[in-house]
Amino acid sequence: MSVEDVLNKAKKAVDEVLPTTAQITDIEFEGSVIVIYTRDLDAFTEDSQIVKKLAEKLKRRVSIRPDPSLLDDPKKAEEKIREIVPEEADIKDMYFRDDTGEVNIEAKAPGLAIGKQGKILNEIKRETGWAPEVVRAPPIPSKTIKDVRSYLRTVRSERKKFLKKLGRKINRDTREGEKFARVTALGGYREVGRSAHLLHTRDSKILVDCGVDVSSLDDGTPFFNAPELLPLDEIDGIVLTHAHLDHSGLIPALYKYGFEGPVYCTPPTRDLAALLQLDYIKVAAGEARERPYKSNHIREAIMRTIPLEYGETTDIAPDIRLTLHNAGHILGSSVAHMHIGDGDYNVVFTGDIKFDKTWLFNQAVNKFPRAETVVMESTYGGYHDLQPSRRDAVEQLKDILIQNLKDSKGKVLIPVFAVGRSQEVMLVIEEAMREGDIPERKVWLDGMIWEATAIHTAYPEFLNNKLKKKIFQEDSNPFLSDIFQQVGSMDKRKDICDSSEPSIVLATAGMMNGGPVLEYFKTWGDDPDSSIVFVGYQAEGTIGDKIQKGYDKLTMNDNGDTIDIDVNMKVHTCEGFSGHSDRIQLLHYVSNMNPNPERVIVSHGEEGKCTNLASTIYKKYGMETWAPKNLETVRLY
Repeated sequence: MSVEDVLNKAKKAVDEVLPTTAQITDIEFEGSVIVIYTRDLDAFTEDSQIVKKLAEKLKRRVSIRPDPSLLDDPKKAEEKIREIVPEEADIKDMYFRDDTGEVNIEAKAPGLAIGKQGKILNEIKRETGWAPEVVRAPPIPSKTIKDVRSYLRTVRSERKKFLKKLGRKINRDTREGEKFARVTALGGYREVGRSAHLLHTRDSKILVDCGVDVSSLDDGTPFFNAPELLPLDEIDGIVLTHAHLDHSGLIPALYKYGFEGPVYCTPPTRDLAALLQLDYIKVAAGEARERPYKSNHIREAIMRTIPLEYGETTDIAPDIRLTLHNAGHILGSSVAHMHIGDGDYNVVFTGDIKFDKTWLFNQAVNKFPRAETVVMESTYGGYHDLQPSRRDAVEQLKDILIQNLKDSKGKVLIPVFAVGRSQEVMLVIEEAMREGDIPERKVWLDGMIWEATAIHTAYPEFLNNKLKKKIFQEDSNPFLSDIFQQVGSMDKRKDICDSSEPSIVLATAGMMNGGPVLEYFKTWGDDPDSSIVFVGYQAEGTIGDKIQKGYDKLTMNDNGDTIDIDVNMKVHTCEGFSGHSDRIQLLHYVSNMNPNPERVIVSHGEEGKCTNLASTIYKKYGMETWAPKNLETVRLY
């Protein structure tokens, strides 16, 4: 069925379902959604079943929006809203969503912005045409979110053109011939880093993740020259499971080389990926390395990103429907479930998963309507990869902190990834100090941790149930504790490095392959009274990996000079903080899947761990397993 046929069917369905008084001005595809514009929204709000009936008739997502002529220009509307809402509500920001006709109003006192029985909301709608949604302003302002929203406001018309063009591409005619689906390994197979999978069917191509191996100087990029991937304009879209650079780092490079398609991910993944990508090219420039793309390519990716909530199903190609589910790894991380054809096949890409409840997130989802094949990670899939419990990890960290803060004037340096581990460690330290388990000291946050934490506070709905309750119902946000202090300048960093007082520093980067953590290590590395605590994965060959393995001396670059550092710090590893599942959790994830998959494809792990996990799954559960090498292809059906 052609696009025109679908739209004609939509017009006919509208005539059949809607009351004759409805003033429909246009019907068009925007992405995978059939958008119906009307001058009479009340005709739809009076019958809540209308949209459902239309969606069932058309077998498509349907969105009802006010005709653009009814909406004030956002700048003018913002002025009116600020006049209508009492000043005491303390509006912090507004975000106009042209794709829905809604305006999100962030206020410090949401109740005052809503008014008694919604009186103020009704006045806003009447005066501006926009449908207001009032939310509590994030307690820590995020520059990234503000910049992303501001940019999207400036490219409203370009984004609308893009969505209309995309809608026609998604709903193009399919071809005749034998049906098939296959997965090609383009990166991150029998290795950790540069994750990239290509799902290829008779009618479409979907790239799942496109990361960079930040620890590699030679093979850091996926296989962009693989014939399956080219030409780039044949890729229907990119599904991004989460924001870490080994999954998101080279998406902007595709736009540099002519890709013009969409990126599908959750809203926090979009914002966090932009933060990490900008930092990645900034660090590259600072180290005089060639940048793989520029900031304008990151903006291009933002403009073409289609954010999806967990559980929201959408067409992403003529024969593929996508649903994202919680992966439990970092903020907004997703397990991507794809339904191929008219019930032909289902494949799940786990991305990075944590099949256990953590201080931040609920455990990864492993219940699906259907799932014949699972492509899963194996970072800790080796025979001996058994992590201690979260409780044991907390006690271990407490002991380390007590020893350093009470008995000596030593420092505790914790290398962390800005997103995920840093926030978990913050929660543990805050609770331990609040309960009096460890001496109260300032906890210095260096690198992007502060901004990443701000983004966490902007999306509390993606946190676990306990933390949401603490923030929303008890009005107690542990991220706002006075113990946390931002390191806002190089001078402040130097003061902390040179201070004789005991201190705790959380600093990026997590694998010590760059970032401010190296400045602290250069100063404290030879101090036997100080400790370094690893709470995340250390890739082979990184400085963090070498310290873990017991190197007693390291050669490093210091502003262009080569220096040798004696490693006398106490070295600790708290594996229970990992955002990855250990071997037992990975096996439980697969064995408890509902329904059980027929095939498991293993990736994202060192070679021995990939092959060992695949072998174990086959022997224990009788499932067909593969541990492909990069550039190999597995046919699904």
